[in-house]
Amino acid sequence: MKRMTGLWRSGLAALLLWCAWPALAAELPSLSLADAKAKQAVILDTRPSYFYQGWPMAGETQGGHVAGAEHLSAEWKYSDEEWPKALASKGLKADLPVALYGAPREVAEVARLLRQQGIKQLFELQGWQSAPREHLARWQQLVYPLWLADLQAGKPVAAAPKGEWKVFEVDWGAPKAYLLSHIPGAGYIDTNRLEAEPLWNKVSDEALKQLLLENGIRHDTTVILYGRNTMAAARAAHLMMYAGVEDVRLLDGGLDAWFVQHLRTETGLANKFEPVKEFGVTIPAHPEYYTTLSQAKALLEQPDGALVSVRTWDEFVGNTSGYSYIKPKGDIPGAKWGRGGVDANSMSDFHNPDGTMKPASEILAMWDEWDIEPTQQAAFYCGTGWRASEAFFYAWLMDWKRISVYDGGWYEWSSDPANPTVTGERKPKG
Repeated sequence: MKRMTGLWRSGLAALLLWCAWPALAAELPSLSLADAKAKQAVILDTRPSYFYQGWPMAGETQGGHVAGAEHLSAEWKYSDEEWPKALASKGLKADLPVALYGAPREVAEVARLLRQQGIKQLFELQGWQSAPREHLARWQQLVYPLWLADLQAGKPVAAAPKGEWKVFEVDWGAPKAYLLSHIPGAGYIDTNRLEAEPLWNKVSDEALKQLLLENGIRHDTTVILYGRNTMAAARAAHLMMYAGVEDVRLLDGGLDAWFVQHLRTETGLANKFEPVKEFGVTIPAHPEYYTTLSQAKALLEQPDGALVSVRTWDEFVGNTSGYSYIKPKGDIPGAKWGRGGVDANSMSDFHNPDGTMKPASEILAMWDEWDIEPTQQAAFYCGTGWRASEAFFYAWLMDWKRISVYDGGWYEWSSDPANPTVTGERKPKG
């Protein structure tokens, strides 16, 4: 009985807080956009990441965020240890005013969290719905769960595919997890069909073409990819774009984002699509998206070139190789550190707390520390291509013009003792 009483009390408390959120938001003093700028206030978007990135809300004709706004969604959860870094990345300080916008409950929740972090000058931004907006250049290619669910249900959606579309889960090996739970109607792509030993480089163009045809994918098929780890989906996305698929999209946040929305899943064997006979264009349609070992070496000598290591700091400086099957430690002399995550299976430096893509401004700031700039000829690499593919896709979403993946990465480079390597602490030149 005591247990039930405790649950009832906690539930009642949560309900009371939920009901109180609009009132709490209303308690914030209002601030116009002009006054916010005059006060040099940090403008803060509290909505889910997909609206910030560019997707329009219901009833809107434009999506994206208020020009110059930072992003801190009410849906995110930070630990006490993570808060200082999060605040710093968004320019939030105790002595600066903050103008929040979004739904009343979202504004109230973020205001509550900021107060706990010592930020007291909080305002609610007025007129934000009609304010000038900014958005990710290719926001349409980073889809979100409710959009995909509506598309599957035949409902009208923004940025709808122009023709036939297909959904695929991407992972390594047999579809064991897929069998237990997957997005309804999704096919399955094993990354063993995309890359091969000994170095886990891309399979031949003919083998790549065969995989696409078997799965009913032409150059004009819209392909929506997701993974239990977004890196796997990004690996497939990069190679499909290299082949010539014109409309490749990723589910932002991967399958976890689908679960968070409590959307329907299926069990059972992988969905099989009707094969097609022709891809429609010659593969590769975009050879410039792929960098070889010799091209990587040439890029190091190019004045505007950037060979970008998307690895952990410990991998970059040689404390670990990152992989059980890669013995040499270190990195490529002259490479720039593009960040990664906590280990070889993580891209957390690029993700919000819910696994969605960070704002472009934060990724650009991260890369700018190592003189990695949008105008450069940039080739991303990691150990065997997965992390590099995700960095490539994010750069492409930001409309970088001259980007590729150095597919061989550290595995290929370090396998030849004649190739120079470097270890130890390093800083950007300049």
